[in-house]
Amino acid sequence: MNNTVSIPIKKERKSRMKFLLGELKPKGKMFTWFNVISIPIMLLGLGLIVIRFWKGIGSVTNLTQEVPWGLWIGFDVVTGVAFAGGAYVVTFMVYILNMRDYHSIVRVTVLNGFLAYVFYAGALLLDLGRPWNVINPIIGNGFGTSSVLFLVAWHFLLYMVAELIEFSPAIAEWLGAKRAVKILSGMTLAAVIFGITLSTLHQSGLGALYLMAKEKIHPLWYSEFIPILFFVSSIFAGLSMVIFEGSITNKVFSDQISDEHHKDHRKIIRGLSKICAGAMFAYFFLQILVFVHSKNWEYLNTKMGYWYLTEMLGFVLLPMLLFYYSYRRNNTLLIKIAAVITMLGIIINRLNVTVIGFRWDAAVHYVPSWMEIVVTMAVIFTEIWIFRWVINRLPVLRESPLWARKAE
Repeated sequence: MNNTVSIPIKKERKSRMKFLLGELKPKGKMFTWFNVISIPIMLLGLGLIVIRFWKGIGSVTNLTQEVPWGLWIGFDVVTGVAFAGGAYVVTFMVYILNMRDYHSIVRVTVLNGFLAYVFYAGALLLDLGRPWNVINPIIGNGFGTSSVLFLVAWHFLLYMVAELIEFSPAIAEWLGAKRAVKILSGMTLAAVIFGITLSTLHQSGLGALYLMAKEKIHPLWYSEFIPILFFVSSIFAGLSMVIFEGSITNKVFSDQISDEHHKDHRKIIRGLSKICAGAMFAYFFLQILVFVHSKNWEYLNTKMGYWYLTEMLGFVLLPMLLFYYSYRRNNTLLIKIAAVITMLGIIINRLNVTVIGFRWDAAVHYVPSWMEIVVTMAVIFTEIWIFRWVINRLPVLRESPLWARKAE
C-alpha cells in the first residue's frame, strides 16, 4: 500500500526536478549588446571581490580610517535602498488604500525591491572589515539595542522576509503548487503591513546613521532632520524608479503584457507622477525649513553652496514642476524625463551626504578607486540578470494561471 502511494510522489518529484533544470537553461539571444557589455564587467567584478576577501578591503578600495564608508555604502546601500522604496509605496497604495488600478505593477515592483535589498545587503559584506561578524545581530552575540546600525540590520533582514512572502505566490504559481498559492496569498496583507512599518523605519534609519557624523558632513547637508528627509525622499525616489523601470520592462517584455495592461501603463505612470509631485513639494518645503533653521546663509556663496543650489533647484524643484506639468498635460514622455532627473537628484543627494560632503574640508578627499566602481557595476548588472531571468519564467508581468486566480 505504501509503495503504491510513494510511486506517484516520486514521479511528481522527478518531473518537478526536470522542470527546474529545464528552467535554468538560457532563453533568448545570448549575443546582445547588454550581454556583451555586462558579462566581462561581472566576471571582472567577481575577481575583484575574491581579491577583496583574500587580501583585505584596502587592496581594492581607497577607504581609510578617516573615511571608512565610501561608494559601496553611499551608492550601493544608501542610494539603492531609496530606489527600492517603490515597493512599500505601491503595496501601501494597492493593499491598504485599495487603489486597484495599480495592482498590475505590484509584483514587478516587489520583485525589484526584493532583489535590491538582497544585493545591497550583500554589498554590506564587502564593506565590513570582518564580514563574518555580520551574523552577530541575528544570533545575539553582543546585541547593540541602542545602535541605529543594529536596528537597520534587523529592519533589512525582516523586510527581505516580508517582501519574499509578498512575492511568494508568484513562485508557487510558477511551480504549480496550488495549495501553497492559497496559503501564501492569505499571508500577503499581513506581510504588506509588516513591510510598510519596517520600510518607514529603515528608510529614516539610514539617515539616522549619519547623525553621529555632525563634524564630518558639510553643514548644508547635515541636520537633525536627515532621517525625515531620507524617508520623504524615498517616496518619490522609489516611484521614479517604478516609472523608469516600468517604461523599460513595458518595451523589453511587451510580449508578456496583456493589451489591457499596455493601455493602463500611461494611466499608471500619470497617477504616479501626481504622487511624486506632491512628495517632492513636501520634501522641497522641508529642505527650505531646514536651511532657514540651520542659518547656513554664509555657505551659499561657495563652491559647495553652488552645488547645493544645483541639487535643490535643478534636481528637486525642476522635476517637481515637470511632474506637475506633465500630469496636467498628460505628457508621458515628460513624466519619464522627470523620473530620470529625479533619480539623478537622489543619487546626487545621497552621495553628497555620504561621500562628496563627507570630510569635505580634508586635505586629501576620498575618491573611489576604479575597482570600487567596477564592483558596483557588477552588482547592478548581476541584479538585472536575475531580474530578467525571473521575469522570463514567473508570472510577474503576465497574467497568473486561471486556477491561481480562482484560488485567491
